[in-house]
Amino acid sequence: MPAEKITVLYVDDEENNLFSFKATFRIKYKVLTALSGNEALDILGKNLVHIIITDQRMPEMTGIEFLEKVLEKFPDPMRILLTGYADMNAVIDAVNKGKIFHYLAKPWNEEELDLTINRAYEKYLAKVQLKEMNAKLEVSNDQLEFLLRQKLLS
Repeated sequence: MPAEKITVLYVDDEENNLFSFKATFRIKYKVLTALSGNEALDILGKNLVHIIITDQRMPEMTGIEFLEKVLEKFPDPMRILLTGYADMNAVIDAVNKGKIFHYLAKPWNEEELDLTINRAYEKYLAKVQLKEMNAKLEVSNDQLEFLLRQKLLS
């Protein structure tokens, strides 16, 4: 477990599901909840979120549509789709359009969901580390190019 809590945003149009999720995971994780995709996008604009879990079937905006919007503005959080319906087209769309990390069926199993959150967080940390290493490499490349130009000019 990291020094700071993993921040999980759970999006579902059913308040009972939000309460249940928060009651189950609030001690282990920093849990943020939203009743809609638009509310979740507002939360993402104000908070660093590591993991997003969203229900597929919601009014106004489906989980996949929400995840597509997330990718445009907030590509770093790992995305998990949760649905009570065995709709293979939704799963395929979630993978292709929402770039999900994992798909889980409702009702969720606490142990499986917990394990999935932790695996997603490990992947999140690896992505962040890779980004930082690439940024350092870019700086080093720029410095080497500068030195090479200086050498060629002298």
